[in-house]
Amino acid sequence: MVAGSSLPSPPLLITDLAKSVPGGRVLFAGLNLCMAPGEIVAIMGESGVGKSTLLNLFAGLDQADRGRIEIDGVDLAALNEEARTGLRRDRIGFVFQAFHILPHLTLAQNVALPLVLARQRQAHALAEANLMLGQVGLPGRGGDFPAQVSGGEMQRIALARALVHSPALVLADEPTGNLDPQTAETILTLLCDRVRASGAAAVIVTHSERAAAAADRVLTLTAQGLAVHGD
Repeated sequence: MVAGSSLPSPPLLITDLAKSVPGGRVLFAGLNLCMAPGEIVAIMGESGVGKSTLLNLFAGLDQADRGRIEIDGVDLAALNEEARTGLRRDRIGFVFQAFHILPHLTLAQNVALPLVLARQRQAHALAEANLMLGQVGLPGRGGDFPAQVSGGEMQRIALARALVHSPALVLADEPTGNLDPQTAETILTLLCDRVRASGAAAVIVTHSERAAAAADRVLTLTAQGLAVHGD
């Protein structure tokens, strides 16, 4: 919450962000972005421009050279490593191209992981996970194992896990890169619908114009900053 204001803090606010790589090459500088609850932003750009690095900065996994990143009103630079880990666990959801579903856990156990890590009771965590599986179109499948599901269903599981703990921000790195076009479109629609319904915000990094079209805003990342895609 912004001091002295009744308005909620934006899920993501970045100001004058800059990042270089070893050797001094500037990846990007002067990045500014403010996202509203329920908003989906797609970020595009050439390979090597720093899109995945930008997601790592948003997640507190890397540090910027300058600038400010606020997640749900919290300045990442003001947190120590333990506090950043807690913020990632509680306020951020992740959707990856490679799914990162644990094969030895059931679908419900995979989805429940953020709640278990937050030390919620296992029975409650599994109940919430099964509810979320229903919301992503997999009702009654909580007892199945990852080996029993398709690639598209795996991404549904990853989406359910990203949303089960009601994060402020969802970060998606090429979430449809391993999927056929029809399945990819279904997953994008589901991701956007669930993010908007939950009031989270989502940043989708993608090379796909088709995937980007599902977002509310499409931005291109360059060394000079973020620009409206196509300008």
